[in-house]
Amino acid sequence: MTGFESGLRIDRRSVLIGATGAVGLAGLPASGAVAATAVTPVRHHPPSWPDLEPYGLADTRLDLWPREDNSFILPLELRPRDEERGQVWIRDTYVNCFVVDDRPIYVATGTSRVPGLDKAAPWNDGVFVWVSPSLRGPWRLVDTTGIRPGAEKGKVWSPEFTAENRQGRTVVAPWQEYWYDDRFGKRGQVWAPELHYVRGTWYIVACMGDHSRKVGSFMLVSEGGIEGPYRLVEGNLEKPFGDPVPGGPPVVEPGAYHHIDGGLFAEDDTAWLVLHNDHYARFRDDMEDIVPTTNLPAFRQTPYSPEPYLEGAQVFKHDGRYYLLHAAWNRSSAAADGSTRYAYDPPGPGRTQYQYDAILAVSDSFEGPYSRRWTAGVGAGHNNIFTDRGGSLWATFFRNPNAGYWADPARIADAAVPGVVRLERAGDEGSRLYIQRRA
Repeated sequence: MTGFESGLRIDRRSVLIGATGAVGLAGLPASGAVAATAVTPVRHHPPSWPDLEPYGLADTRLDLWPREDNSFILPLELRPRDEERGQVWIRDTYVNCFVVDDRPIYVATGTSRVPGLDKAAPWNDGVFVWVSPSLRGPWRLVDTTGIRPGAEKGKVWSPEFTAENRQGRTVVAPWQEYWYDDRFGKRGQVWAPELHYVRGTWYIVACMGDHSRKVGSFMLVSEGGIEGPYRLVEGNLEKPFGDPVPGGPPVVEPGAYHHIDGGLFAEDDTAWLVLHNDHYARFRDDMEDIVPTTNLPAFRQTPYSPEPYLEGAQVFKHDGRYYLLHAAWNRSSAAADGSTRYAYDPPGPGRTQYQYDAILAVSDSFEGPYSRRWTAGVGAGHNNIFTDRGGSLWATFFRNPNAGYWADPARIADAAVPGVVRLERAGDEGSRLYIQRRA
């Protein structure tokens, strides 16, 4: 979050030049004088851990887990659907901090589910947004009652809002509407929303999920404040961003699968759409569509061999470097010596989904090349990284309830939560980011 995206800037490098020291040097006699130079003090960061070999192994040390000493669950205001659980059910937790009218505003959103379903499929009912003056709260649902009196508070967009379409103003496109079939009944859902504040305007980037008529990323723009009202950008009136791509689960109709889980990265006068399957695109200056291209470019990465399916891509910039964040399933299997092997392997015989991890790579440019990846957080996949009002780095997490460690019946009640965890910088230059490790 840098440049014209009006958030708390990540680049907080301070250069201290010893002015009084330079004066003192100038006063030395000529025989003892030395050249006065500006000195940037060396920052001391804890050491990074050596890369695991072979490349692609997952680091499962408890230091890289969100724990009570480095994380907490956001006390989001409950909706009626949350009261029985006593906590908001959420996937793909997204949190950020922006400066609006010289004041910080924290925002939170994510993938929701409807009462009566145990997951966000085969349908859900839209995007909810919470706001707070601080990370610790109080977290309140954004006030949408002035836009939709009597409707559920905090819901800023939904496939339900088709009645708000007008000539020249589309809120819900036909491909985003609910639909029905004999197998699943009601179908269509929105996944993984993100909120961004760009040049004084609020945007939501989100994805229509696997049960939608067309599956892929889209963007909404607010015609008011953070509460909306939102409309669809021009580039998504007929379809998601980009062209159809191969793949997708069997529940997706042929030709309906596009690039999913889109995010936004803004720097200087340029904004980019970052996509789940390794691709990116530049937005037009008016932010109404991406710049047309025959084939979307791909980040230059250091892939695993074989490369698994990666999800939830995000780019952020910190201290002059670009970080590419992915979610990857850490799968356990039996090693040759009989021990347990944890790695970012594709599915295969004898491999069991263990944790949904956050993996990072770093580069000196947005496009890459990016370094070898490392495990930044165990069980913290499909998240985002942000800075709080004081400049400290945080990541979100949600504890994936679909499979693995958090799907265990003994733990499922603590899954799908709006969590945040502190990050730390490590290595000689502080370019390695981890979940804050134990001292």
